[in-house]
Amino acid sequence: MEATDISSAGVMIFEAILEDEVFRFDCSIDDRAAAFPSLSFTDPKTREAPVKSSRVPQFIPTFESKFGKQIVNIQFPSGSSFYGTGEVSGPLERTGRRIFTWNTDAWGYGSGTTSLYQSHPWVMALLPDGKALGVLADTTRRCEVDLREESTIKFTASSAYPVITFGPFETPAEVLMRLSRAIGTVFMPPKWSLGYHQCRWSYDSDEKVMKIAQTFRDKGIPCDVIWMDIDYMDGFRCFTFDKERFPDPKSLFRDLHARGFNAIWMLDPGIKREPGYFVYDSGCEKDAWILKEDQEPFVGDVWPGPCVFPDYTREETRQWWAKLVRDFISNGVDGIWNDMNEPAVFKVVTKTMPESNIHRGDAELGGNQNHSHYHNVYGMLMARSTYEGMRMSSAQKRPFVLTRAGFIGSQRYAATWTGDNLANWEHLHMSIPMMLQLSLSGQPLSGPDIGGYAGNASPKLFGRWMGVGAMFPFSRGHSETDTIDHEPWSFGEECEEVCRLALLRRYRLIPHIYTLFYMAHTKGTPVAAPTFFADPKDPRLRSVENSFLMGPLLICASTVPDKGSDELQFVLPKGIWLRFDFGDAHPDLPNLYLQGGSIIPMGPAVQHVGETNPTDELFLMIALDENGRAEGVLFEDDGDGYDFIRGGYLLTYYVAELHSSSVTVKVSRAEGSLERPKRALHVQLLLGGGAMIHARGNDGEEIKFPMPSKAEVSELVAEGEEQYRTLIEKARRIQDIDRSSGKKGAELARIPIEMRRGKWVLQAVPWVGGRLISMTHTPSGYQWLHSRVEIGGYEEHSGLELRSPGCSEEYTIIGRGLPEESDGDSLTMEGDIGGGLVIERRVSVPGGEPEILQIDSSIVARSVGAGSGGFSRLVCLRVNPSFALLHPAEVYISFTSLDGEKREVWPESGEKFLEGNLRPNGEWRLVDPCSGVELVNRFDVSQVERCRIHWGTGTVNMELWSEERPVSKDTPLGISHEYEVKSVT
Repeated sequence: MEATDISSAGVMIFEAILEDEVFRFDCSIDDRAAAFPSLSFTDPKTREAPVKSSRVPQFIPTFESKFGKQIVNIQFPSGSSFYGTGEVSGPLERTGRRIFTWNTDAWGYGSGTTSLYQSHPWVMALLPDGKALGVLADTTRRCEVDLREESTIKFTASSAYPVITFGPFETPAEVLMRLSRAIGTVFMPPKWSLGYHQCRWSYDSDEKVMKIAQTFRDKGIPCDVIWMDIDYMDGFRCFTFDKERFPDPKSLFRDLHARGFNAIWMLDPGIKREPGYFVYDSGCEKDAWILKEDQEPFVGDVWPGPCVFPDYTREETRQWWAKLVRDFISNGVDGIWNDMNEPAVFKVVTKTMPESNIHRGDAELGGNQNHSHYHNVYGMLMARSTYEGMRMSSAQKRPFVLTRAGFIGSQRYAATWTGDNLANWEHLHMSIPMMLQLSLSGQPLSGPDIGGYAGNASPKLFGRWMGVGAMFPFSRGHSETDTIDHEPWSFGEECEEVCRLALLRRYRLIPHIYTLFYMAHTKGTPVAAPTFFADPKDPRLRSVENSFLMGPLLICASTVPDKGSDELQFVLPKGIWLRFDFGDAHPDLPNLYLQGGSIIPMGPAVQHVGETNPTDELFLMIALDENGRAEGVLFEDDGDGYDFIRGGYLLTYYVAELHSSSVTVKVSRAEGSLERPKRALHVQLLLGGGAMIHARGNDGEEIKFPMPSKAEVSELVAEGEEQYRTLIEKARRIQDIDRSSGKKGAELARIPIEMRRGKWVLQAVPWVGGRLISMTHTPSGYQWLHSRVEIGGYEEHSGLELRSPGCSEEYTIIGRGLPEESDGDSLTMEGDIGGGLVIERRVSVPGGEPEILQIDSSIVARSVGAGSGGFSRLVCLRVNPSFALLHPAEVYISFTSLDGEKREVWPESGEKFLEGNLRPNGEWRLVDPCSGVELVNRFDVSQVERCRIHWGTGTVNMELWSEERPVSKDTPLGISHEYEVKSVT
């Protein structure tokens, strides 16, 4: 099925598929026949079956095919905005960005990271007139999605693949509904899974698990789920339990259920290669493993050590895994967490298995192919098999699976989260657009690790994150080993109270959230959506990132540390939007608004979903439109199982109308065979300013009550606004502590300093070694540095040994140049490295040379004592940048050495020192031929005694070392060098 290497170009051919306004485009009839089966479509046959249509596409792609690559361009009107692209970091609007679909273990990713854990070669285009269109490059291979050219979508991937367009339609919601008819809707989650989830790597014993569970109940903080990370296993062997720390999982299951908790347990794909271990032995009997080119099972290191990996592209392997899952469920497992399934592999540059590995896939999936073909769908196929195993275990319970890796279509089997994020304000802010991008790509059940996975949250950061995270479709707190505790009560009483209020809000809104998921499951509508969904024609809303919609409910959150939600002026859509709260207004909680013309159902404040029952009082929150009317819907069933498919549900449509100074609320229609519970109905009619009037009756009966006069409404609104101000003033504000102590990642909560100049955008963290953590070249969109806040990126040392003074001390900003345009820009920092020495570093973009990034560093003696003769200890200035590799197997370093030889250094070389005449002659280049760019590093050879190259897992260090000697006030050590990005020649 591989396309030829003969160059061709032109306009793509098309045919209608599925329904009107959905078109398939191919480069040629031959390419149409050569395309691999779809793994994104629920029924791959529908992609291959033309339908009759009188419509023609409004936008027709062009293509260029050469050297086995297919490049597709689609041009849209000027002023179009792009969204989607799945799990991506950075801003909500993707216009001007580029990503690569290649599932990657991306611990501590940044805003410019171009490949995360999932792949969605999908873009939603919002046109200037508010209409929307979706574009899917239906390929499982590595795909470049390039949105850097104005109003143009560009896909580049191995030939041949079709492009599917959906629309244009009147609204972006309609695009998602049509997309769902192709790739399927989200599985219907069990109702308990919409509660709050508490997780950590790791709650390492059943005793610890029960202590956490009981503390939630004792403190009155709602929670439904406790998670078990890998330490519950016996030596990280999947499907086993540690006999000392988790001796009786069934008893733990019963104890948790008795307190209203469910339990979710982790399963990774890496199976320990150990004869006698029942999973390994049975997998060998089934010939279940992925093979190397020599037809022997591939073995790679993960948590248990040497592991083999199931080949989920084979039906027989999926069934084998599903039966293991079925049996595993009987131990007391409510849900399963599939992690490390990119698949992640330790101790290799690429962070995954070789692309040459062999999958013996089913014919309908694409047949026998190497790993490069199936890599991006490996996680989805694992989740599918896990989901099917859970379905086999019980006909009365719906599966709940969470997967880290996925592909467009994974929502059919699993929820997801946004991976190993950082405990800082940037990642809090990014968590909103990241969740929304997944929603815009067909995955409505997602959320971040609340509080940040890596590093220590400050109390204010954690409380603020819980405030908004409690409103996400999937709401889970999770943190890494060796960080401080990140439970809601771990940050003091003020933060604990904010977390309690935030989660009580969520639980009151569960009836509304559950209804949104029913609609998402049956119709493909989003659960959470960008604010621009309220008015796609309004350009003000297209880049709004601090608010989002859940149906007609607008959540507006502050993600900046120095201002609460009460201090920000949020951008609201046009029309009627009425603010409300539950008597819980707080600066660290989001503002809530209900759109005029809407009704949302709510329940009582409870500690867990199972605490509710159908006879509980039902609440309706109502905001009338300008015509005095509002509508809303409530879905109810048993909360689990599949009776709802057979009609065992109640779908109630409510209407409220204002007539002659009275408001009537009633049921307009209902669906389903479930009998309406006998329960009280509490109506809350919003007036504005947080004010509301109340009426009570019985659900199913008409409720009629008087509407206050305009003067009375004005008085009530004024009272509501005053009550809001009083609540804000009396709120116990979380202390603004940005430093945690004693554990890993203590400084992640502070805000990096940004420098934008010329063609570069830099981020620096002076408080941890003065390091640069982001170095983005704006024309290419390439973020060159691989960094966590506390390690990596661009750092400098003062000795031959790694981690010598200079890399972790707090630096002081001693100069920030903000001169005229012609003079460039600079940032100067210095850090005290002891013994009277400082490292001084100046980062600049010289005037008139916007493409150059200049760094001048030196070790300077400031106060070396007279008793030392004015000379310091032996020091060596060691410049140590860690660069991220988008294509780890293809990148190399090229230079001409001082002896005149042209040399290339590839990842296989590991570590290499270049000294004497083997040093580069003042320039070496990091070349990425796949991206078509190279990073050129120029330096003064007289200042550099040796160079070091160290290839890591998806990274490379290109170090410059000075000579080693004492320094005095008159004889500092210095290295001056510069970076420039060029096209590969």
